[in-house]
Amino acid sequence: MAKDVVIFMGMQASGKSTFYKERFFRTHVRINLDMLRTRRREELLFNACLTAGQSLVVDNTNGTQADRSRYIPAAKEAGFRVVGYYFKSNLEDCLRRNAARPAEEVIPEGGLYAIHGRLEEPALAEGFAELFYVRIGPEHTFVVEEWRHEV
Repeated sequence: MAKDVVIFMGMQASGKSTFYKERFFRTHVRINLDMLRTRRREELLFNACLTAGQSLVVDNTNGTQADRSRYIPAAKEAGFRVVGYYFKSNLEDCLRRNAARPAEEVIPEGGLYAIHGRLEEPALAEGFAELFYVRIGPEHTFVVEEWRHEV
């Protein structure tokens, strides 16, 4: 079985964590700053997975190439295949889904506006073996599409 580092990219409330639960829960460790709280803890868990040969998902916004570069070189050096999922969504939809979350999970609206303003589409040239678009389709299902262009 291939060793994968999967990197999610997209706004808060775009469906990343739900997608993880549906597609990767049984096979990949989830690395998420909301849960781990510090970059140091994230780094320790990320490196432990690489050392153990354990596939993982980085479930953060990862909105810029600089954000993603924290993971890609180390993953490739450790022999992992790096796959990216870019969650296409618009600000209004994310604001609506965020407002519908349980109170303890609601993200301040300013956080959504901030990431929306700095989102950079990924490119294969960053080191991804594969890239996909993800969007929420009818009846809250996920639609995964092949990456069709480079930025």
